[in-house]
Amino acid sequence: MAENCQSVQFLDETHVPDSERRALVAVQPQGFFIRHPPKPHDLEENLTDEACLFQTIHMGAAIVDPVRWKLVIDGLVERPFVIDFQQLRQMPCKKIVSFHECYGSPLVAPTKNVWRIGNVEWTGVVFRDLLEIARPHPEAHFVWSDGLDSGAFGGVAADRYRKDLPIDKALSPEVLVAYEMNGKPLGKERGGPVRLVVPGWFGTNSTKWLCRLSLQDRRAQGPFTTIFYNELDPEDTTGLRKRPVWKVQPNAMIVRPRPGETFLCPCDVDVWGRAWGAEEIVRVEVTVDGGDTWEEANLLPREMFEWQLFTLRVISPRGRRVIQARATDRLGAQQALRQSRNHVPTVETQVE
Repeated sequence: MAENCQSVQFLDETHVPDSERRALVAVQPQGFFIRHPPKPHDLEENLTDEACLFQTIHMGAAIVDPVRWKLVIDGLVERPFVIDFQQLRQMPCKKIVSFHECYGSPLVAPTKNVWRIGNVEWTGVVFRDLLEIARPHPEAHFVWSDGLDSGAFGGVAADRYRKDLPIDKALSPEVLVAYEMNGKPLGKERGGPVRLVVPGWFGTNSTKWLCRLSLQDRRAQGPFTTIFYNELDPEDTTGLRKRPVWKVQPNAMIVRPRPGETFLCPCDVDVWGRAWGAEEIVRVEVTVDGGDTWEEANLLPREMFEWQLFTLRVISPRGRRVIQARATDRLGAQQALRQSRNHVPTVETQVE
């Protein structure tokens, strides 16, 4: 890491706080924007093209000058520093294929499948390499990430988008400070020129238009950690305690057959789809009788954090078929059957 140390500017008392925000040209257009993804039966490709990947922008899209862009690493570190875009790109890079999922609206109860999901390849610098330069103090337990966007969301104003990560996750080798997606530079709506990428965790944690990473001894205070993106903890028997929207629970979606598809009897029906979660999915079961019986599907193992293909050929008798798929991860967590944002998908077909 010595070579990388020589290319960064270590900070001293002359550093002007928030000077990294001078790279912001404008927030345009302002306000909330969402681009919904195609329906699951249209997400046929293993790698999701930019045009088919959802977009969620909370307060507006930041227009950033890449020449003036800088990333500050500070807080509870021995050697705070700043790095510019050219220096970042000169560091050793890594490619990670990962599912990318939006949690859904934090303004409504999470009781239905959202499936704002895709599978993409990110390129960037492993965040742990940057932390090695900064040398975190032992009392640093969280990393706060700041974006250059600002404005209002859900009637709440914020001078910046700020999230946090536990230090253990931040030190994981898959967490990237990324500047490319699917081999192309990050565009404005995708959080370019640089964003944080946290594979296995919901997209709200992958701060766009990244400008600052600060190590702290506590969680960040701000609307996107205290008001938005918290959910009831299913392990709390009182039903009162909340937890941050961090890890993605096990999930599955059916790509084939399509909803409403009709088959002629007798026939074999090929069922296939995708499964994903923070932990590797180790089993997907499929039912064609509405849950009376389940059969284990063939499942590809996970190499990185990509979604996993499952396939199963079933013999389907005549009549209306209710097909569902249920994923279980390596820790034993399983999709709920109903009333949960990741409950099992249902596709109805007809065999005539």
